[in-house]
Amino acid sequence: MIIVGLTGGIGSGKSTVAKVFETLGIKIYSSDERAKAMYFFPHVKLHIEELIGKEAYLDENKLNTKYVSQKIFSDDALLKQVNTLIHGEVKNDFNIFAQKHKTDKYIIKESALLIEANLLASVDKLLVVTSNAELREQRVSKRDGLSEEEIKKRMSKQLPDAEKIKHADWVLENNEQKLLIPEILKIHQSLLA
Repeated sequence: MIIVGLTGGIGSGKSTVAKVFETLGIKIYSSDERAKAMYFFPHVKLHIEELIGKEAYLDENKLNTKYVSQKIFSDDALLKQVNTLIHGEVKNDFNIFAQKHKTDKYIIKESALLIEANLLASVDKLLVVTSNAELREQRVSKRDGLSEEEIKKRMSKQLPDAEKIKHADWVLENNEQKLLIPEILKIHQSLLA
């Protein structure tokens, strides 16, 4: 089985690309979605409350995302601590997922911070989705309702596309100027070959 890493900056469209692969029958592990779930594991919740405070949670099933984001994106040391905690949990969870799908030709590990979290060694191939900054900002603003300042702050915590591309086996440009599906199908066919 081949493990394909799928990454790209916030608003690049990596989730859209993942959905296309999913329609082709490929199993997708969404690190970002699973990471959100990890916040509610009892031992993780305890650590988060120690690091950020009880205000990190609105109730038993709801994370106070605005509060958490403000705290971690304005304190690099805190961001690193939270990322280390969550990434360790995601790593274990992904290993279980990969084991479950070990007879598949390939699976995809989608992660916004694949390179930043030093997870390149956990994948065999890397697909990077890129997009220009202006388009990314528009997408994130529409999707998450964040201010331009908040979006720029989050973007600044991620590696620039040029750095990600250095590690890529494939690059998909998602600037809405050419169709992505034919490009995705080429990658899919090469992985099945």
